[in-house]
Amino acid sequence: MFDGALRPSGLRLAQTWSLVIIAALLVVTSLRLAESFVAPIALGLVLSLVLAPSVSILHRLGVPRAVSATAALLFAAFFFFILVVLLGPVLIDATQQLPLVLQEVHYYLQRLTYSIRGLEDLGDELERSLTQGGEEAMPTMIDMMWMAPNFLGQSLIFAGTVFFFLMTRDEIYATFTRMAPALRKADRAVSHYFVTITMINAGLGVATAAVMMAIGVSYPMIWGVAAFLLNFLLYLGPIALIGALTVAGITQFNGVYSFLPALGYFALNMTEAQFVTPFLVGQRLQMNPLGIFLGILFGLWLWGPIGGIVAIPTMIWLTTFWISSPRFTTPQEDAQAL
Repeated sequence: MFDGALRPSGLRLAQTWSLVIIAALLVVTSLRLAESFVAPIALGLVLSLVLAPSVSILHRLGVPRAVSATAALLFAAFFFFILVVLLGPVLIDATQQLPLVLQEVHYYLQRLTYSIRGLEDLGDELERSLTQGGEEAMPTMIDMMWMAPNFLGQSLIFAGTVFFFLMTRDEIYATFTRMAPALRKADRAVSHYFVTITMINAGLGVATAAVMMAIGVSYPMIWGVAAFLLNFLLYLGPIALIGALTVAGITQFNGVYSFLPALGYFALNMTEAQFVTPFLVGQRLQMNPLGIFLGILFGLWLWGPIGGIVAIPTMIWLTTFWISSPRFTTPQEDAQAL
């Protein structure tokens, strides 16, 4: 009796969830296929949210929005230019040192495998893998010529998104009267997070370079830059850098001292993660660590480095908007409404 009454409801529920899953798969597939078009738009929107407060301040001071949006875009371009000028020599030096590091890694792996009988074939396979990896890591001139037009097009998409969103942000939000306060609150949350975390990462990078220099690790500036950039990828970035510093320590030092570079960075990262970031960023922007980890993994899988960068700001924006939206109600409010 009850089975027959419940069967249509259960069927409708199954159909609804099936449509949701199919729609989600279609959206993810579309985002993946349209990476060259959608990824720079997403990155441009994230940067626009970071620059939006400064544009709003200039607008309140009487500066036309087109002028303030242009100034913000020029500032961002200047910042990236300075970043490339400062980091370019360091990154070039790092790529030049990559084959030497791979040779050192191969040497120690070979000693390890030769010490265990029957693993000579594994050592040869590791040697071939490391050699191929070092050669493939360096792009050829043909690859660079092929990527240049695509990079230029994505840069134009990125710049256009930043400029036009900053110039028309108020008009866009004005069309969503009830949602406008929640939208602006979500924007402020992303801006606060990104600006603060950038300053924290810069401090971590300087501290990492100083510690590596004190320990005696080669190219401490490279490790400082790596700490600054990789810390934007929560959990995954620091883990990768700890592994790299472990390899660097083993190849440069002997004994227990070999693990000192990785331990030094681990102490700095734990101090930043447990004390500095919670104090400066605030409890209101903290999210579930599992959700952050899976979000970064999904972003990296979807769009590579750009996906990893925009994953956390996107999650912060969606979470803040959902909580601040007038459509959001607590269970107690739902009970009172009934």
